[in-house]
Amino acid sequence: MKELDILENKLHPKVRLNAICPYFTMFPLLFPFKVLQKAKKTDYVYDPFCGRGTTNYAARLLGIPSYGVDSNPVAHAIAQAKLITVKPETLKTLCTSILENQQVTSIPDGEFWTWAYHKDTLIQICRIREYFLTKPRLDKVDVALRAIMLGLLHGPKMKNQASYLSNQMPRTFSTKPDYSIKYWKKHSLKPELLDVKTLVNRKAAYVFTEQVPKKVGGKIVLGDSRNINEVSDTKFDWVITSPPYYGMVTYEQDQWLRNWFLGGLDKVDYTTRGQLTHGSETSFVTDLSKVWGNTAEKCKPGAKLIIRFGALPSKSEKTPSELIKESLKTANCGWQVKTIRTAGKPIEARRQANQFKNAAAGYIEEIDLFGTLNI
Repeated sequence: MKELDILENKLHPKVRLNAICPYFTMFPLLFPFKVLQKAKKTDYVYDPFCGRGTTNYAARLLGIPSYGVDSNPVAHAIAQAKLITVKPETLKTLCTSILENQQVTSIPDGEFWTWAYHKDTLIQICRIREYFLTKPRLDKVDVALRAIMLGLLHGPKMKNQASYLSNQMPRTFSTKPDYSIKYWKKHSLKPELLDVKTLVNRKAAYVFTEQVPKKVGGKIVLGDSRNINEVSDTKFDWVITSPPYYGMVTYEQDQWLRNWFLGGLDKVDYTTRGQLTHGSETSFVTDLSKVWGNTAEKCKPGAKLIIRFGALPSKSEKTPSELIKESLKTANCGWQVKTIRTAGKPIEARRQANQFKNAAAGYIEEIDLFGTLNI
């Protein structure tokens, strides 16, 4: 099977790690993989909006070190797992130890939690949650188990065998409590007693196969790419990224349940700390320009810049090309646009949000911008 065909097959052992936790994204693995065909093994790759680490995993497949930054704790936790290698047996051992020894001091209560999880399953989830929250520093096995738990935390009920720990929910985002409760009650869906260890063991064996590509250098940093300083001691040769589209401000709210697992509130937090400003197109462009300026400082002269970008039909007056070019011009730090190509219609299964389709406006085509750093 050809390498590109493998990347299109999400079930192939080589790419399973990239899907360790379902997450809204508009960034297919094939895109950065194709771009990096021209990169050297000695190059360094950077993604200032790394999300769940797709660029980083594409680089790993090619044996190229990469770094990523994201302000979303859930994205950061998932992306970290894309750069490590562990044996399934070590994950099974850790999970068993936690469930047998970790004390539980806090269990969320309320109608949502009663309907979302069987009480004994929720206790198991809380044991593992408290283990991560009380450990000063996580090692690679911890990081892998944490990402697996984030992926198992919620999803649909499967016909053959349980694959997710929650009552019926989407796998890519967390529905809000009020909506969830109404849905479960309407359909008389009660949570099942599920064994966390069983699901973890199965997922670990499935994801961390022997065909996972060799580990390469790199790091995923939790931070704000507008002003972050220390990411790497080495200057970058490639920047491959997909910024949030203007008006798309619900990333963290859509991941509120996974964010709770990482230590956040047990309810939806509607604040937008650390995110780009979306109050107007002007403020958005200004904030995005700060990212390009900060990124330029971390790159070598001649570094390649590749941006995939789109728009929500109901939000943006300007085209994706206009917004991106304006943000690079405002940055005024040496990024020169070489070409802009259409990337076609957004693939619904890989969308950044469920707002792309609009009865009046239809789809807005995404664009791929290619540039270089001339300083």
